[in-house]
Amino acid sequence: MELAQVRLLVSDFAACYRFYAEVLGLKPQSGASEGPYEKFSPHAGSAGIALQDRAMMAEVLGELGDTATGHRSLVVLRVDDLDAYCEQIAARGAVLVHGPMPMTERMRVAHLKDPEGNLVELQEWLLLRT
Repeated sequence: MELAQVRLLVSDFAACYRFYAEVLGLKPQSGASEGPYEKFSPHAGSAGIALQDRAMMAEVLGELGDTATGHRSLVVLRVDDLDAYCEQIAARGAVLVHGPMPMTERMRVAHLKDPEGNLVELQEWLLLRT
């Protein structure tokens, strides 16, 4: 078994596409900026995030037609230099809601939300201190 992706159900596909591609800088697989589906990959690693138009999935599973409320997901991205990355994405329109701040002695984090309100955590792993 292999984890292929984490897929987020979104109502405003175009706004979320721009956020993950242009603001966070993830690479879109096909360039389908209007949907109904697109997978995004970081520059390193094999994990991916995908967007799926909520209305399309509601045709398959009717219960998904309702508007999502509350935090239902947390996308986590690891970066090498949290401060530099946060500066870059802020210049591209990201609004941080928390951090960058230490979360533990081994990790610093920052949080923001995509246009649908999904939480995104940016992590910088620190070397173990001896």
